[in-house]
Amino acid sequence: MSEQHLNAGAARAARNRNRWMLIGIVAVFVVPMLTAFALNFIGWEPKGTKAYGTLINPPRQVDAVPVTLPGGEKLVWRNPQWQWTLLALPGKDCAQQCQTALGDLVRMRATLGRNAERLRLVYLGTSLPAAALTALAPLQAGSDDTNAFADLRAKGDNGLALALVDPGGYLMMRYAEGYDLGGVRRDLPKVVK
Repeated sequence: MSEQHLNAGAARAARNRNRWMLIGIVAVFVVPMLTAFALNFIGWEPKGTKAYGTLINPPRQVDAVPVTLPGGEKLVWRNPQWQWTLLALPGKDCAQQCQTALGDLVRMRATLGRNAERLRLVYLGTSLPAAALTALAPLQAGSDDTNAFADLRAKGDNGLALALVDPGGYLMMRYAEGYDLGGVRRDLPKVVK
C-alpha cells in the first residue's frame, strides 16, 4: 500500500510540476503583452521612439499648393527622385539670425551622408541676397503664392520654423520656432531612407 501511495504522490508531484511549467511558459508570453498594454494605456512611450517635431494629424495634402521658384518654374512636390521636402518658414524677415539657422540646416543635411540627396531644402520667405543664396546651396528659395503655410511660419521677425513634406505631397510634421536642430537631425534618418 505504501508503494501505491508513493506512486500516487510521485504522479501528483509530476502533474503539479507540469502544470507549473505550463503556467511559466504561458506567463513568458502573456506578461510582456499585459505590461505593454498597461504602459500604453497610461501613455508611457520609450525615449527615442517619439518624434521631436509635432506630427500633423491628419496629414495635410499640399501637392496642389503653388510654390514659385526663382526661375519662375513651380515646385514639383511629387518629384521622380522621391525626395522629402524640408520647408524653412521664416517670420516677417530673415536677417542674420535666420540666415545662420538656414546655414545650420544646410550643414545638417550634409550629415545625412548618402541620404542627403533624398532631402531637399526649400526656403519660403522674403528674398535673400544673392550671395547668401549662393552660400546656402543646395537650398532652394521660393515663394508661397497662396500663403498656404502662414499658420506654420515663425512668429518672431527673425525666427525660423520648419515643416516636413513627404514625397507624396503630404505635410507630415512641423518644427515650431526655437526648434532644436539636434532633434530635427534625429528625426530625419527615420524618414529619409
